[in-house]
Amino acid sequence: MAQYDVVIIGSGLGGLESAYILSREGYKVCVLEKNRQLGGSLQIFVRDKAIFDTGIHYIGGLDDGQNLNQCFKYFNIMDKLHLHRMDNDGFDRITFDDDETEYKHAQGYDNFVEQLSAQFPGERENLINYAKHIQEVCNYFPLYQLKQDDAPIIGTKYLDVSAKDFIASITPNLRLQNVLAGSNPLYAGDGAKTPLYVHALVVNTYIESSYKCVNGGAQIEKLLTKNIKSMGGEIRNYSEVNRIVEKDGLITHVELTTGEHVEGKHFISNIHPSTTMNLLESDKIKKAYKNRLQGLDNSSSAFIVDIVLKPGTFKFLNHNYYHYKRNNVWDSVHVHGDAWPDGYCIFVPKSSKSDLYADSFTILSYMRYDEVKMWESTFATIPHFRESRGEAYEDFKRDRAERLIHEVAKKFPEIRNCIKSYTTSSPLSYRDYIGAKDGGLYGIAKDYHDPLRTFISPKTKIPNLLFTGQNLNMHGVLGVTVGAIRTCGEFVGQNYLIGEINKA
Repeated sequence: MAQYDVVIIGSGLGGLESAYILSREGYKVCVLEKNRQLGGSLQIFVRDKAIFDTGIHYIGGLDDGQNLNQCFKYFNIMDKLHLHRMDNDGFDRITFDDDETEYKHAQGYDNFVEQLSAQFPGERENLINYAKHIQEVCNYFPLYQLKQDDAPIIGTKYLDVSAKDFIASITPNLRLQNVLAGSNPLYAGDGAKTPLYVHALVVNTYIESSYKCVNGGAQIEKLLTKNIKSMGGEIRNYSEVNRIVEKDGLITHVELTTGEHVEGKHFISNIHPSTTMNLLESDKIKKAYKNRLQGLDNSSSAFIVDIVLKPGTFKFLNHNYYHYKRNNVWDSVHVHGDAWPDGYCIFVPKSSKSDLYADSFTILSYMRYDEVKMWESTFATIPHFRESRGEAYEDFKRDRAERLIHEVAKKFPEIRNCIKSYTTSSPLSYRDYIGAKDGGLYGIAKDYHDPLRTFISPKTKIPNLLFTGQNLNMHGVLGVTVGAIRTCGEFVGQNYLIGEINKA
């Protein structure tokens, strides 16, 4: 039986970042990953020689002096990443069925205001006010600014403010309200629930700067993995944990599906908190706490069509599209059945093969887990990254793919002639390949009505069992990184760790 200082369950970004931090601080670390591929949402896959991202379609905050740039310097990966800067004057384009205008989200707050002011004459002051407030909200979350924060809960103001209501207070112009909220699939925005701080922290990082990872986001995982191993850390794939065992108030070991025991002094779970509780054998955790975790809603899932393009047929787009059928972006997350899809996102991966033409094309649309619930007892064959859930499921996916392609063809009539092949992913794909409970895109859904209920502490009632990952504070690359800082701060001191990151 191997024994480590820290055993980390799950090799998603939060698990790998925690492994790096603690390995750097001299801890003997082991990361256990159930799948073949490491990295969780950092994973890529290849179809017909075209590369697709599973989750990292673009990244913000990577210019010199910005928060994620500084974190990546600390992780010793920033200067090794192969990045492509997106369109400065419109990295995201918000569009609607009844309007040919492409409304632009630009990089840099002054430019953001300038571009939208040109499209909404008379709204300049309101846009300046919006930009000011978004930055003000972010300043209430010190860890996101890599500043010391001694508060037990990140931020004390703006937790209970509705994103939808805030944006409505900025301008009476309904179209502009929808344009400002138009990239809400980045956080599964729900008008009835989503807090302002979620909207602000997410859009802020992309307004600061926006980049695509050339040939996919898996380079982040590969660089982190290499660095962890160079410091003596161990990372094991095909190592699925099926029991977390406690004795005398402490976790002693985890048991793998192979029967092997992996012992440790400390344990960090990068998987969903409620899944962690299902694996835990202990009477030290109160039933009320477990029920609370089990009862939390998870964010919406999605249906994705990943298209391999015929060579030289579709020009590379240096921006993303968020398209809606209606002037009501906050309700799109709830649309299902015959009314689906209510809208879609388009992400065009950046390949190193050509600057002019795209290799691939990704369409994403919200999809509720209920839509695929009838197949939830089926599971994908992970090693081969293939789904086989029966002909009815395949028919369902073909139908949904055709619906999405039909909608996209209204904007890009040439797209059907450019398609070489396509692959689809449903909420069940997210569940099985990424380990996302209910296929949720971003873990536990935040709710401004009861904000503290959806904040998960990294600490549990068992002193040597901690959480990390997107379910702590926030999802996304920056949100998960902040979560790793919070978790590892319990070992080395949060203020010390912030200081080390800022010195990098």
